Amino acid sequence: MQQIRPIVDPFALMMNPQAVIQVMERSDRLSRLQRRVCRPLDKPLIPTASGDVARYDEEVEAFPDDECGDE
Repeated sequence: MQQIRPIVDPFALMMNPQAVIQVMERSDRLSRLQRRVCRPLDKPLIPTASGDVARYDEEVEAFPDDECGDE
């Protein structure tokens, strides 16, 4: 079996990814790591406005743009 020397330069590792994978598969330290799958939440919790704030927002949105005083 061919002995693979550890390469310190990360750019050199990119040139031979198969060697990196082989070393990872044989690594005792990596095999002892506990594994778990973490997934992001499907729907983030977005805070909703309270009743008074929501009504004010609706009134502002319904206000015609030509009456805002912006010229």
